[in-house]
Amino acid sequence: MNERVAATLREDPTMARLIDRHGPLAVEPAGDEFARLCTSIVNQQLSTASAAAIRERFVDTLGGDPTPDRVLAADEDDLREAGLSGTKVEYLREVAGAFSDGDRDLTREGLADASDETVVAALTEIRGVGEWTARMYCIFALGREDVLPLGDLAVRKGIEQVYNDGAELTRAEMREIGEAWRPYRSYGTRYVWAEYES
Repeated sequence: MNERVAATLREDPTMARLIDRHGPLAVEPAGDEFARLCTSIVNQQLSTASAAAIRERFVDTLGGDPTPDRVLAADEDDLREAGLSGTKVEYLREVAGAFSDGDRDLTREGLADASDETVVAALTEIRGVGEWTARMYCIFALGREDVLPLGDLAVRKGIEQVYNDGAELTRAEMREIGEAWRPYRSYGTRYVWAEYES
């Protein structure tokens, strides 16, 4: 996290406390966007611990890091044995197909000039990729710095916990809180997650 990001976030006294508590957190593009998207799909609706175990078995089943070819070639029963539901196997194959499709470039280079909303629209065309997964892709695969994923339960609960003593806030109120972090809302989000998970 560079000084400009820290200076902006520290203008919010609550965020300044989180930065002091959790130290510098990074928002960086993933080395492999496809593998990162697979991770988001595996993680959907799972606790962190069970997601990590299934992800490990998934990679073992593929015989290495996820690539579109490996996912498409993998035996469905083997993937199910790794702990993936039939639906998730289908979604992973849909994503692999989209990344193999010569007409679409969903990599960082291919999406470099696209707005976050355009990225979300392109990704949510793929079966199994909802808005939550698309916003996680913006942050963790593309390294976009100004994403506020209010579709994420932990983000909403974390904002309520940190800014409102756990009492309920509307999404409009949460967006208002996030305004103070612009143009680095992805970093603010990471600090809220870190606090919520600690």
